[in-house]
Amino acid sequence: MAFSVLPAIDVADGRLAVWSPEGARPVEVFGGDPISAARAYVATGARWAHVVDMDHAFAHGPFRTDLIRAVAAEGLAVQASGGIVDPATVDAVLSAGAHRVVLASAVLADEARTVSILGAIPPAALLVGLECRDGRIVARGRGDVDLELASTLGWLATAGASGFLVTAVTRVGSLAGPDVATIRRVTRSGRPTIAAGGVSSLEDLRRVRSAGAVGAVVGRAALDGHLDLADALAWGARN
Repeated sequence: MAFSVLPAIDVADGRLAVWSPEGARPVEVFGGDPISAARAYVATGARWAHVVDMDHAFAHGPFRTDLIRAVAAEGLAVQASGGIVDPATVDAVLSAGAHRVVLASAVLADEARTVSILGAIPPAALLVGLECRDGRIVARGRGDVDLELASTLGWLATAGASGFLVTAVTRVGSLAGPDVATIRRVTRSGRPTIAAGGVSSLEDLRRVRSAGAVGAVVGRAALDGHLDLADALAWGARN
């Protein structure tokens, strides 16, 4: 099976942004326009985009379903993320054209609620987000979450979670390389896993693939040209 490389389109206040320790930081590449970024990614050969509504995640505003529609209209399959914690938002985002939704780590503090959502959404349409720091699950946006990784993976597997997006929160936007050890811990669950945070080179993608992941999100490295996205997509298609 090919390894998926998903360029990220992170949006704050309607503009392209990247995550920094101080919060969302605007970027001027593509004129700051998320749809221009989507068009450029399509021209480069991308099939998927990881679209993050930072305002929904961190300011708790309504989810930008118009953004999902606009990116999907450019011909990209959308993996939507950004503080999604309830079935109504999942349904709205899927109805707007997303192929897949990432459930935010914040919901994991309520096991019964998480199990209910997993039972209500088609498995192929949902990934569980695991924002990890120092081997534990935390949450950058909504909620106050601090959970042990292995036990949480255990009950999520029992509840029928079909896949995971594991994010190294201290490496997002840093170009510092992936957290391979945590990726390996998650892939041992036997569920398809996509990795995010710190990926900046083809060698990083190789390390993520060797750790058992089926894909990787590439954010800042694709925006600033640190990683040649065309090369990354071609490599993923061969692997």
